[in-house]
Amino acid sequence: MIAKLLIASIITGLISGFFITFYSLLITFLTYFFFTGDPIKTIPTLPVWYLYLLPTVAIFIVNYIVSKDPNVKEYGLNEVADSIVANRMKLSLKTLFLKIFASALSLSSGFTVGTEGPSASIGAMVAYHIHKWFSLPSMLVKMMISIGASSGIAAIFVSPVTGIAFAVEIIAYQFIKQYIGYLILASFVAFSVGIYFLEPIVFLHSQGRGFDFSLLLPHLFFVPFITAFIYFYLFLKKRVLSFVDLEIFSTFARYRNYIFALIGGSVIGTILTIEPHAAFSGHTLVLSLINSDEMIPVGVIFTILILRIIGTTVAIYANAVGGIFLPLMSIGALVGYGYAEMLTTYTAVAAEPFYFAAVGAAVFMGVIMKLPLTAVILALETTFDYNVVIATGVSVVLVEYFSQLYFTIQRRNVTRADRPKKSPESTTPSKEESEEKQIEKADSENDGNKKENREEGKE
Repeated sequence: MIAKLLIASIITGLISGFFITFYSLLITFLTYFFFTGDPIKTIPTLPVWYLYLLPTVAIFIVNYIVSKDPNVKEYGLNEVADSIVANRMKLSLKTLFLKIFASALSLSSGFTVGTEGPSASIGAMVAYHIHKWFSLPSMLVKMMISIGASSGIAAIFVSPVTGIAFAVEIIAYQFIKQYIGYLILASFVAFSVGIYFLEPIVFLHSQGRGFDFSLLLPHLFFVPFITAFIYFYLFLKKRVLSFVDLEIFSTFARYRNYIFALIGGSVIGTILTIEPHAAFSGHTLVLSLINSDEMIPVGVIFTILILRIIGTTVAIYANAVGGIFLPLMSIGALVGYGYAEMLTTYTAVAAEPFYFAAVGAAVFMGVIMKLPLTAVILALETTFDYNVVIATGVSVVLVEYFSQLYFTIQRRNVTRADRPKKSPESTTPSKEESEEKQIEKADSENDGNKKENREEGKE
């Protein structure tokens, strides 16, 4: 059995690495095809009608694919494993290729979703089939899906330890003592494939183990600053869009996906017209912010920031196939960069924007997705700078605490098979329910109407 698991882990890492590489290169190819070159350079030359038509048509195609195979949509990995064990879900090779195409189409047309969610799911699907091919016991399905998910994250981020931490925090914590070795093996194998073809996120300003105590005070004030933007993001997603979704589509549920596809296409088209940097996954944006040597105007930073927050939340409801790991990182990087810019411009405090961009990227993602360990390891593995790692570790704990004073941030992954049927009377929250229960019920109803799960912890 141990020999089988070792071989299965290696094969899972290899196949996942090549699938993720194909997926990433497909996104690049389609992006350059749709925009006739580098979109940042070519978008100003394209007609406005095309910038609206492209994402709208793309998201309608994605919704059509999802309607034919609901498993193409994003699910929480833990619930996928539970559904597979209970024979409530099957992941075919057709689903795997459809998921790759649907996600690549979403990302290449400008939707602000990330590559890591589909990458984790692709790795999980690969591992699921390896599990079947090796005739491993059903009790090891979760462990194999953990191996696949960690392989996918390790390959797409070109970051093996981050992939391991992600899998441990999302799904594999109960297996850590017994099976962590296989996670490590598969992650490093997938990473070895990914690093040959893909570009990692690297921090060029690292000071290593040196620590600048002059950054302590600016980092202290950064905690309430980034908390305010997390409140804004959660307010937009949990209070505004989920409320609109519930109120409008409790009556017009049949047309929900079509209407939100039109809304999503219109919003992304507007973002492409106003500021192309605010669209797409955010990988290039994060790299440019954490490695920038030139000052970017505060107005530009916060314009892109607001547009990305709106684009990311709308993309979720429009059924764009992709994760929110990278989009959240890009939002956090913008918050951190803008904060340091404001300090430098309007006060006597000298702060390097790229340091706060690196901290903000890890903290924003870690808090929203409830992945504090992954956030710290991501900061460590991308920067190798104690100024960033220590600030990330302290900030992610404090910001998560302050964020939960008003919002309940939790992983809520519901597969279609797990979702109980609702009666028509249950679509509107009763007056007796508390505000928080109304919001949770709104979110749940939104999941039911979409027929899929889309929640932060799935990536």
